Amino acid sequence: MLERYLADFLAFFFPEAHAEIDWHRGYTFLDKELQQVARDAALGRRLADKLVQVWRRGGQETWVLVHIEVQSQEERAFARRMFVYHYRLLDRYDRQVVSLAVLGDEQASWRPDQFATALWGCSVQFTFPVVKLLDYRARQAELEASRNPFATVVLAHLAALETRGDMARRGLAKLDLTRRLYERGYYRQEVLDLYRFIDWLLQLPEELEAQVWHQILKYEEAQNLAYISTAERMGHQKGLREGLMAGLELALELKFGRAGLDLVPELRQIEDPAVLQAVAERLKTANVPDELRPIYGTGEAE
Repeated sequence: MLERYLADFLAFFFPEAHAEIDWHRGYTFLDKELQQVARDAALGRRLADKLVQVWRRGGQETWVLVHIEVQSQEERAFARRMFVYHYRLLDRYDRQVVSLAVLGDEQASWRPDQFATALWGCSVQFTFPVVKLLDYRARQAELEASRNPFATVVLAHLAALETRGDMARRGLAKLDLTRRLYERGYYRQEVLDLYRFIDWLLQLPEELEAQVWHQILKYEEAQNLAYISTAERMGHQKGLREGLMAGLELALELKFGRAGLDLVPELRQIEDPAVLQAVAERLKTANVPDELRPIYGTGEAE
């Protein structure tokens, strides 16, 4: 999301920086340069960090270090690590560097925005802008109204935090967020990109996932908007189907032994994950394997 929608990212989280950049000149991500600095600093490769070359409206070249820290607990060395990145980039490449941080943790009081050290009159103070995603909990209406893709990203992030351990609520949140992609008037590619992000962040148990997916398809049909492409649907259904088949095969063997495995070739002919899910539900109370055949043979699952 950051690489595809950098301008939207900065406009949403750091509007002052966004306003100073000449977006007509484009920008370049500098992954190799950042990885080299990370190795030199013995910090290891950090996949969430991005370094990008941009041009200011006055014509100056500037490097923007976007450091995204998503973690569940406070890290004392965070501000120092931001400082190390900053000065090593400045020293190695002799470029003006802007360091920005987004914190996705759940510690409301943890807000590192500076690194300082001083001794005997010698001092260094490094300050950097920080965005705390938890703060957006109080700005729900603003998020809902915004068309910026990162409003949806934040909504999905907050939903993931708030529904941890409550899959039914998470399923409703996932469905609402997917509907919102259409209601906000996103372009087709934006819908696909944001749906993939939501789908990755708000993962559900297979049965609930199938139910949510069915509701998404119904909504698309009602709106006459098939933005989530046929290939996307087929890939999603294929993943669901393979997961269900693996679970069914194991359950059949455990419950019925060889007789249960005799049904597997028949079940592999079923393409619809909903039918396989119905078989799995019936399997819980079935006494013999033959009790499962009417479900996929007569359309009982529908």
